[in-house]
Amino acid sequence: MEPGNDTQISEFLLLGLSEELELQPLLFGLFLSMYLITVCGNLLIILATISDSHLHTPMYFFLSNLSFADICFTSTTVPKMLVNIQTQSKVITYAGCITQMFFFILFAGVDDFLLTVMAYDRYVAICHPLHYMVIMNPWLCGKLILASWTMSALYALLHSLMVLRLSFRPHVEILHFYCDLSKVVHLACSDTFLNDMVIYSASVLLGGGPLTGIFYSYCKIVSSIRAISSAQGKYKAFSTCASHLLVVSLFYCTSLGVYLSAGAAHSSHSSAAASVMYTVVTPMLNPFIYSLRNKDIKKALKRLLGGKVY
Repeated sequence: MEPGNDTQISEFLLLGLSEELELQPLLFGLFLSMYLITVCGNLLIILATISDSHLHTPMYFFLSNLSFADICFTSTTVPKMLVNIQTQSKVITYAGCITQMFFFILFAGVDDFLLTVMAYDRYVAICHPLHYMVIMNPWLCGKLILASWTMSALYALLHSLMVLRLSFRPHVEILHFYCDLSKVVHLACSDTFLNDMVIYSASVLLGGGPLTGIFYSYCKIVSSIRAISSAQGKYKAFSTCASHLLVVSLFYCTSLGVYLSAGAAHSSHSSAAASVMYTVVTPMLNPFIYSLRNKDIKKALKRLLGGKVY
């Protein structure tokens, strides 16, 4: 079969998390609540970092970009799911599916790269504190953000173009609440060997690469913290990267859980339910993790909301 969408498929069916009608109102209310919390929480982080001059530093510049990426990341999947539940429709157009897939991969990639950039920022702050503002200058910070978005966009574009070459049978049903790349590829009726090779190769490079960078940064950070003589100094140094380390652990552990569950349950809703953790829950928790463990963010939020700061 020649590459291309020979069947002229116009739509897919997203089966969602459950097909039981009595569960749909519960799912709608639950995901609407989580989505609103995610958007409001991350938006408050962005507004706090913009409005408070004390937070105009590289660390909070990267944090505000992560919050923006989290809002966009969740917005690629949850609104469509809510619309489908409300209208009792499972349909997503072919073009809509490819578009959703592109933006999902884009924002997931941006999240991944930003977490690596933030690890490097913490490495410079702890290991080279006297040269921090010189190394992490606005020009470098801008280039790191631009590189994160550019590489993620190219990564997403590659996968989207690879899917466009595939052919599908009519009435394709996707056991998910969004157009997951691996599930869509495996539903194709044409040869997917090249797609699988690109998926695995890109995952190793763009998944393993950032994770290696984070691991290396924290090895250096731990080494520097151990060299600090006072217990108070060690605690202060560690507290500056504790929130980031927690977010990294949450992001990678939930992502790994999704792929392990996907491998163990191809024909069930298990992998779709597991993916809720890193597509919805993790972006929702990030603002709480950073605000609850960070005094500067707390003060900025109080100023933003009109409260007194002591």
